Amino acid sequence: MHVTHLSLADFRSYARVEVPLDPGVTAFVGANGQGKTNLVEAVGYLATLASHRVSSDAPLVRMGADRAVIRAAVTQGERSQLVELELNPGRANRARINRSSQVRPRDVLGIVRTVLFAPEDLSLVKGDPGERRRFLDELVTARSPRMAAVRSDYERVLKQRNTLLKSAAMARRHGGRGMDLSTLDVWDQHLARAGAEVTAQRLDLIAALQPLADKAYEALAPGGGPVALEYRSSAGPMEEAHGREALFEQLTAALAEVRKQEIERGVTLVGPHRDELVLKLGQMPAKGYASHGESWSYALALRLASYDLLRAEGNEPVLVLDDVFAELDARRRERLAELVAPGEQVLVTAAVDDDVPAVLAGARYEVSGGTVQRV
Repeated sequence: MHVTHLSLADFRSYARVEVPLDPGVTAFVGANGQGKTNLVEAVGYLATLASHRVSSDAPLVRMGADRAVIRAAVTQGERSQLVELELNPGRANRARINRSSQVRPRDVLGIVRTVLFAPEDLSLVKGDPGERRRFLDELVTARSPRMAAVRSDYERVLKQRNTLLKSAAMARRHGGRGMDLSTLDVWDQHLARAGAEVTAQRLDLIAALQPLADKAYEALAPGGGPVALEYRSSAGPMEEAHGREALFEQLTAALAEVRKQEIERGVTLVGPHRDELVLKLGQMPAKGYASHGESWSYALALRLASYDLLRAEGNEPVLVLDDVFAELDARRRERLAELVAPGEQVLVTAAVDDDVPAVLAGARYEVSGGTVQRV
C-alpha cells in the first residue's frame, strides 16, 4: 500500500499544497519550522484520526481558517481509493471515500496504515502509562479497524460512569443524602463488556508483538536484550483470564470490589484506561533503568515490530520517519536505515540532506516558506 498523491487545504502552515508521491523513499528536507513535519503528520492523521504531535484538532487548522482538509489518493495492489477528512474543531469532523459523503470519519481507518517513527517515541519508554496505552490501541485499530467503535463505546461508558460517581462523591462530601446508584450496576456491565474486548485485543497484540520486538532490538543493539512486554491489569493478575468471558467476569468482580473507593473518590479505578504495558530490558523495567541509547533502541524496536506485524498480516504500511536520524548516533542511524529501506513506501523528514542516510536514496523535496518543491 502507498499514497500516490497528498493534498492539503488550510492544514497547519499550508493554505494549499499538492504533493505527488511515488513508491520507495521520499525525503522532505528543510529547516526547522518550514512545514516538512506537517506533511507526514497529515498522512499519519489519515491512518489514526489523531496527530502524533498534539492532542486536539484545533492546532491543525491554519490560523484564520475555520476548517482543514486532508485528501490522499491511495493504491493497494490493483485498487485505488481517494480518502478525505475535513477537520472542524468544535464540530464534528467529516469524511469522504471516493467522493461519497455518506461515511463516518472512523470508516476511513484501514485505508491508510502507517508506522511512524518520531522524536516523541522516546516517551514510549520514558513517559507515563498513557503513552504506552495509546501505542497499543492505535496498533490494535490498525490491525482491526472495527476496534475504533469498541474504544469509542468504552470511552463513552467510562465518561458517563465517572459523571455518576463524581455526583455521588460530591453529594457525600456536602452531607447530602445518598444518591440512587442503582444504575451503576448497569454501567458496570457495559464497562466490563467493552473493557474485556479492549483488553483481549491488547493481550493478543502483545503476544504477537513480543518476538518481533525482541528480534528488532537485537538487530538495533546486538547483545543488548532480551526485551519483554508485560501487561499489568488494574483488575488484577491475568494468568488465567485470557478469554473474553473470563476477562468480563474479572472486570465485573474488580469493579464490585472497589466500588466503595470509587464512590469516595468519584472516579472509575478499574478498566483498560488504568492498565499498564511494562517494558522490560533483561530483568529490569526499561523506564528508570535503561540508558538514553537503550531507550531509543527500545522505542525503535517497538516501531519496527509494529511494521513487521502489519506487513505480515497482508497490508504493508507506509513508514514515516519524522526527523529521527538527527536524534540517533551513527551506528543506530545506519542500522535503522538499512532495516526500513526495503519498505514499499518510506517518507522521511530531515533538516539537511546529510541527515538522510545514503541507503535511503530516492525522491527529494525541498520544503521552505510554505512551498514543497521536488529537486
